Amino acid sequence: MDSIQEFMDSCNSENITTITTTNNTNITSNCNSLVGSSNSPSGNSSTSSSRYENQKRRDWNTFGQYLKNHRPPLSLSRCSGAHVLEFLRYLDQFGKTKVHTPICPFYGHPNPPAPCPCPLRQAWGSLDALIGRLRAAFEENGGKSETNPFGARAVRLYLREVRDLQSKARGISYEKKKRKRPPPPQQQHQQQQQQQSLPLLLPPPAQSLCVDEEAPIVAPFAKAIYHIMRIMPQ
Repeated sequence: MDSIQEFMDSCNSENITTITTTNNTNITSNCNSLVGSSNSPSGNSSTSSSRYENQKRRDWNTFGQYLKNHRPPLSLSRCSGAHVLEFLRYLDQFGKTKVHTPICPFYGHPNPPAPCPCPLRQAWGSLDALIGRLRAAFEENGGKSETNPFGARAVRLYLREVRDLQSKARGISYEKKKRKRPPPPQQQHQQQQQQQSLPLLLPPPAQSLCVDEEAPIVAPFAKAIYHIMRIMPQ
């Protein structure tokens, strides 16, 4: 589909029911590539941009195929955040990331030493990247940002829950490390000026210390010399 209007013309129902898996050959074959490219290495800027645009177009077409395979078919104009959540849960059946349950002995273990029967799910990073591409594609195809179902609050909350759940279950952290940014040039200049304006605190001169320390020592020597001179015959 090239535009939202074509989606609307091809869909004739607005109610949502259960999702059937019949005649889903195309969407099933596309789902593995739908969320699997977010971790691909990036080349130069032009190659990376082209790869991103191609993936975004495939994601958009796959979501349109999903809406048409809906029973009854779902119009994009009636698509809401709840339908996007249903789509994300639908993609979990194609996931390849092991998410341990709380009763699993490997819960919270980043490198399990043995296999376990825990389910496979879509990784949070893949879902987050997918939603970002679909959100951009929706607006590029004529949708308004204020009615973008991929930017709905329910979708953001769902992604946050998936991130926290997988972080605990897999024993890994998705938190981005905050880099310490250098202060702006103006602030650096002000700091240098403040350092230059501070008075230098020098230690007191050595003479002041010597006078006080030598005073009690010089007096006995002067008295001794005086007595010696009195005793010596003239």
